[in-house]
Amino acid sequence: MNSSRPSALILSLPLGLLLALASPPPAEAQRAATGPPDWPCVQRLVPELAWGTIWTGPSLDEVEEAWYDDEEVGRVVRYAMARETRSDDAMQRVSEFVDSLAADDPAEREARLTLLFSGLFELTQRERSRTIERIRGASRAQVARLEKVAEMVDELEALRGEDDMDLQQEEELSKALFWEQRTFQTRQQSLPALCEQPYLLEERLGQMVRIIDAGM
Repeated sequence: MNSSRPSALILSLPLGLLLALASPPPAEAQRAATGPPDWPCVQRLVPELAWGTIWTGPSLDEVEEAWYDDEEVGRVVRYAMARETRSDDAMQRVSEFVDSLAADDPAEREARLTLLFSGLFELTQRERSRTIERIRGASRAQVARLEKVAEMVDELEALRGEDDMDLQQEEELSKALFWEQRTFQTRQQSLPALCEQPYLLEERLGQMVRIIDAGM
């Protein structure tokens, strides 16, 4: 890229993109200083959840995968964590299962509810990790897209500086730059909602844990 890139950007980019290039507010600046470079969210990145911070029941050390072996628990877990299951329906299914154990021996009830939490926690962790990777991938793609926009701006400015400028080439490049900028802006606007997803998953798990705790 040539040395005129900053001024070319200022002259050529629309207001929305200029705002995206502006210095981040203090909260985002602090996040950028402490988080990885490809984490675009204001929310602090927590790569993995620790079950001990949300679960006060028995240890999961010996039951982390045992929930697979309990068919009923497995069905509840998979239904509650399915992407197509609405949050209210998930809570109702978990609550129904908890209620179905009310007459069981307390030790057996505790063991099965621990299995239930183990399964919900594992699938939440898995989906949350995938979501975090999608966010970081989207952030890296935005950086690459912004670099491409800057290169196209340089190319367009150089073309416009030629004495015998090719008008058709200038028009094609201008259109391509416009759509690249639009794509950048659209993807940038979708990032805040994507950034919420890990925390919504954590909140949903917390709601189910409270239902389980009430039945212990």
